[in-house]
Amino acid sequence: MRTFHAMSRRRVLGAGLAATVAAPLLGCATGSGGPSIGRVVVIGGGFGGATAARYLRQWGNVDVTLVERNDSFVSCPISNLVLGGHRSIADITVPYSGLTALGVKRIQGEAVAIDAQARQVRLADGRSLPYDRLVLSPGIDFMLEQVGGLTPAAQEKILHSWKAGAQTVALRRQLEAMRDGGVYALTIPKSPYRCPPGPYERAAMVASYLKQHKPRSKVLVLDANPDIQSKKGLFERAYAEHYKGIIEYRANNDLKSVDVATNTAKLEFDDVRADVLNVVPPQRGGDLARATGLLNMNARWAGVNWLTMESTAVPRIHVLGDTVMSAPGMPKSGHMANQHGKVAAAAIIQLLKGEPINATPVMANTCYSYVTATEAMHVTSVHQYDVAEKTLKPVPGGGVSAASSAAEGRFAWSWARNIWADTLAA
Repeated sequence: MRTFHAMSRRRVLGAGLAATVAAPLLGCATGSGGPSIGRVVVIGGGFGGATAARYLRQWGNVDVTLVERNDSFVSCPISNLVLGGHRSIADITVPYSGLTALGVKRIQGEAVAIDAQARQVRLADGRSLPYDRLVLSPGIDFMLEQVGGLTPAAQEKILHSWKAGAQTVALRRQLEAMRDGGVYALTIPKSPYRCPPGPYERAAMVASYLKQHKPRSKVLVLDANPDIQSKKGLFERAYAEHYKGIIEYRANNDLKSVDVATNTAKLEFDDVRADVLNVVPPQRGGDLARATGLLNMNARWAGVNWLTMESTAVPRIHVLGDTVMSAPGMPKSGHMANQHGKVAAAAIIQLLKGEPINATPVMANTCYSYVTATEAMHVTSVHQYDVAEKTLKPVPGGGVSAASSAAEGRFAWSWARNIWADTLAA
């Protein structure tokens, strides 16, 4: 059984974990006695879906079924530590047993279609699941058509490792097999994209491994954006202090295609050949969201009512996490998906009971980034619902680390363990 150590009150508030969203919703808590108030199917057991499943059971007597293809939760945040050799994949893997203990019914399988009119989810094995409300948290999928040569077959060699799990382990093995004096090249798409695992942290973690074990090697960061998109000054300082001569950052390098045979990234103005080529493709909302007609924002992201997380395209479907069209200043992070899940759970309970929505959400976010095996830094933000504009807007209360430090590294690991426990009732 995994043990999670409690953080001090100051650290919990500093991390923005749970308290901001949970406080106005506690009036929804009804316990688990009595008849069920409705059936909710949750598709996707990541930060958003697992959180929603947990709090639907904890705050209300809801019949909850979670559909998730994997047998355990693997965290995208912190997964770059696996690439650096500082943690194992087991360290960032958490079982779903805590949700089962709460009464969440779990189906390990694949949801392949949603019939919104009949209110049914069809599974790959042919079964159908009826619902009163549906929670969809499918994460991201890739726009492979925007990168020439990046076929499904090519992805067996040129990895993205942007969905933590098997590809994280596979990329680590590629790095271990790389020659000393070789080149690891990371391509970053134009934003927006899923934030964790975090490309600039990834560069640092790979560099930390190479510095120790293959010191003649290089890390090339080929960024389609005009500059570092998060914690810019802190990453620049960390690269200069810890990885001078190892990390080379190149902005405005938009990837056009790849040559799989030669491991070459063909950029707008240059070609780069690498020993290990790590291509992170452009992203959009998950395939199931697209097939259901939920991606109504630039045909890429799902619009939602921020009071309930209900889709603005299809009624009775609540969309969470990276698939959602972000509000101003809101990152596509695991912590934010956790907050989405709590807002959705509270609203769904009220809707199933026929009660008016009585909360205006406030969501907090924390993102930690490691720059060495032990040092990290963070950025936090607070987002409050604006009644006039019907969206969440950033408000004072966030901030960025003054510098990376070992203390922040300890806080980052505590944050991870605590948000896993909050999400999965672990």
